[in-house]
Amino acid sequence: MRIRQKIKRNARISKYVIYKETLIDFKEQFWSFIGAFVGIGLIAFIQSFYLPELENVLLIGSFGASSVLIFAAIQSPLTQPRNFIGGQIISGLIGVTIFKFFPEIIWITAPLAVATSILAMQITKTLHPPGGATALIAVIGTEKIKTLGYFYVISPVLTGTIILFITALIFNNITKHRSYPTNSRLTRVFKSKGLKQKKNNN
Repeated sequence: MRIRQKIKRNARISKYVIYKETLIDFKEQFWSFIGAFVGIGLIAFIQSFYLPELENVLLIGSFGASSVLIFAAIQSPLTQPRNFIGGQIISGLIGVTIFKFFPEIIWITAPLAVATSILAMQITKTLHPPGGATALIAVIGTEKIKTLGYFYVISPVLTGTIILFITALIFNNITKHRSYPTNSRLTRVFKSKGLKQKKNNN
């Protein structure tokens, strides 16, 4: 009975979150679009104009999935900084480590990287769904990515994550209706500074 009640409760919470995040609010949609466009655009710009000579990679597929969460589902627990930053870094570390142990056995490395990253995120309470993709990219990505080794965790993973996080802090707190991170001292400080600036301007 307890298990059934927990399932029903989780289903109700999920429905509520999905309902809240999919309400037709053109302002919300506008800021989600702008935030994602600027965040991914900054990473793509840096890669296009500053990294070609180094043949470095800064833009990876999992950032697209992260953008959906941090710009369009900002109330979700999976979107908060601990989950977003921690989940990406942990998953990157796991993906690289597994590839180093089994570099040529993709039917082991691919599922093991994803499954292990999920387990690690659950244990550390940093669950962030795109993290699974970050781990997977480490083992099935291009030769450029594979040759990075643990530098993959620094760039593109950490560097791109920080760029997206700073962009999310800015665009998710521009209006009084949006607040990111949720119920955080960081958000209160960020918003209070913005309010003081507005009063001073007036």
